[in-house]
Amino acid sequence: MALAPALPGEAFVLETVSGRVQAYAAGEQNARAPLLLVHTVNAAASAAEVRPVYEHGATKGRVYALDLPGYGLSDRSERTYTPRLMTDAVLALAIEVHRRHGTPMDALAASLGCEFLARAAVERPDLFRTISLVSPTAVDGRKREGPEGATRGMPWLYGLLSFKAWDQGLFDTLTRPGVIRYFLERTWGSKAIDEQLWAYCVQTTREPGARFAPLNFLGGNLFSADITTVYRRVKQPVWVSHGVRGDFVRYGGVADFPWKRTVFQTGALPYFEVPAFFDDFERFVA
Repeated sequence: MALAPALPGEAFVLETVSGRVQAYAAGEQNARAPLLLVHTVNAAASAAEVRPVYEHGATKGRVYALDLPGYGLSDRSERTYTPRLMTDAVLALAIEVHRRHGTPMDALAASLGCEFLARAAVERPDLFRTISLVSPTAVDGRKREGPEGATRGMPWLYGLLSFKAWDQGLFDTLTRPGVIRYFLERTWGSKAIDEQLWAYCVQTTREPGARFAPLNFLGGNLFSADITTVYRRVKQPVWVSHGVRGDFVRYGGVADFPWKRTVFQTGALPYFEVPAFFDDFERFVA
């Protein structure tokens, strides 16, 4: 059975330098700035990870999201997946949103997607009005100030993971339904995960080519070695939010940046858990 779209509303395809990118849109256009959403990266990622924000945004105005390359209904071809590839996909959707609306947009990303959004905001500051980072990576206090565009990829590890004798078997093991549930519980910091998201995660990992981007992720190819420098160069107002449960709780470096910050008593995706997330988000973008 073909994979269903990750989100409701208008589904459209962008042909980009990153390949075919599946995008989604919902809500009515009005005076409010459009909202662009970027999901995170893991073994079973897709735009379904930002569903609550997408649904909320559609009640306020026009909202857009995408399946990053290698995920969902976007191009899952065998290639090296890098921050550059992902950032170019984000920029392609942002340029399309700007073409439709003619105004800078608000944008929100989760976890590793924050690195791609931040880079896009630095490269095209004219496109973005505000930046919201949910549980961003690389703000644990360690500096990542490597050469511009460098990654934290480990060729030996990626080569081992992607070896043809076992790459599919390895991925199948990592994406068994019970294993996906286990990692979502670690993300939530509890067993009270979103069951709709879990079901879609299981489905999306069964698509042809689903292993290619995740194996690059595990090999470090999607992490930026210069992201501390990139974060410092973001000029838009930035709001960071994160939780205190689960595996993603190291945010000691957030204080190094002039960003607003909210801490929720949740896991890494607070918008799935507490309505207060949207109250704070609305105050920020206002």
